[in-house]
Amino acid sequence: MSNNLDPFSNPLNIETIKEIDNLDLPLMQKHHLRILAHCLQILKIINLDNSFEYQNENPLREWCDNQSKKFDDKKFSDLFYEQLESTSRKLSTFSNKIGKSIEDLEIDDLVLLVEQR
Repeated sequence: MSNNLDPFSNPLNIETIKEIDNLDLPLMQKHHLRILAHCLQILKIINLDNSFEYQNENPLREWCDNQSKKFDDKKFSDLFYEQLESTSRKLSTFSNKIGKSIEDLEIDDLVLLVEQR
């Protein structure tokens, strides 16, 4: 799903975007699905990135802070963190419900989550 897990590229590759666009879902559900898939890929990047040494016990917070440095905008980091952290909780709850880890979630799983709303 990712572009070689490069945190500076779009975490969703074109194939994933096309796969979502081709689903028989309402436009708003597709949009929600793209957001969930994007957040999921960011969480996977953070979990799999062995080359990035986190200085604190909250790698998501640190990752967001590092991303915000590109924009020199602390408010961006705070808002981005809130959104990713909220999505992380949602994905964690859902993955536990279906008996998978977050890292094992796939588009089909996210479709189920979106359709439940």
